[in-house]
Formats: sequence, C-alpha cells, structure tokens
Amino acid sequence: MVRAEWAIFEEDYWAINNVLDDLLRSSRATNVVLIDRTGQLVSQCGPSVDFDLTSFASLCAADFEANYQLAKLIGERDFSTLFHQGARESMYLAKIAKGVVLVVLFAKTTTLGLVRLRVKRAVEELNDIIEQLYEKLEYRNEEYDTFDETFTRGVEAEIDNLFAE
Repeated sequence: MVRAEWAIFEEDYWAINNVLDDLLRSSRATNVVLIDRTGQLVSQCGPSVDFDLTSFASLCAADFEANYQLAKLIGERDFSTLFHQGARESMYLAKIAKGVVLVVLFAKTTTLGLVRLRVKRAVEELNDIIEQLYEKLEYRNEEYDTFDETFTRGVEAEIDNLFAE
C-alpha cells in the first residue's frame, strides 16, 4: 500500500526523529532524510540544505524505483541499499518497511563503513516504527471507512443532484 499523504501521530513523529537524530550523530552524517516511495518528504534531520529538498526527495524515490527495475532485470528481487559516491559528498539509501526510504548524506569526514553500520541499526528501529504506524493508520481508516447505509445513500443522492441536468 502506498500512502499518497502521511498522517503521523505525535509519538511516532518523535520516535522517527529520535532515530534520525541518533543516526545523524552516530554516523557523523551531514543530513538524514526519510521519504516515501512516491517521493514525499516524511522527515529531515540536520542543517538546512542548499538545494530543493522536495525535488531531492522525488529524485531519490525515482532512483530507488529505477534500481528496483534493474534488480529485476538481473534476477534479484530488489536492492535494499544504494550508494552514490561523489568527490565531496556521498549518499547512502536504505529501504525500510512499506517502501519508505532512508537517505543519509555524508562527507569525507566519515566512512562508508560507519554509515552502513549505523544505518543497519536505524533501519531495524524505523521498520518497527513504520509498521506500527501503518497498523494504526489502517485501524483508523477502518473506523472512518465504515459508513452506515443511510449516510451512503444521502451522499450518493447529493452527488446525483450536483450532476443532474
């Protein structure tokens, strides 16, 4: 299930951000971003960036999707992590439950090994948080999705009236 929009409860927001803060500090990364598979920014931790974070999130989601297709072509189910190394900055992307993607930006002041080690722990923690969040959202949607027949008939009648000629 891909969520087009996010609803995060306060306790989940703090749980997610605590994991991201810990990852930022323990890996010595410059920035940590959490996005969904549609490219929507879920959360960001670290100093302000000099680029459009919304576009960045969309491109990261597209990057993960393109690599998913590449994995299928070579007979893999998917790739759970991606790594891009630049001259000054690098990025490490990791798949989390429900298609959520963790993006870690880091400079030469840290190592890929340290980032990978810290990301592994963060992914485990975030998997639990995201799975629980989806369970809450599904339960909440079930509560709101059950309308009685009278309400449904009334809504249908109003819609018919709007489009009647």
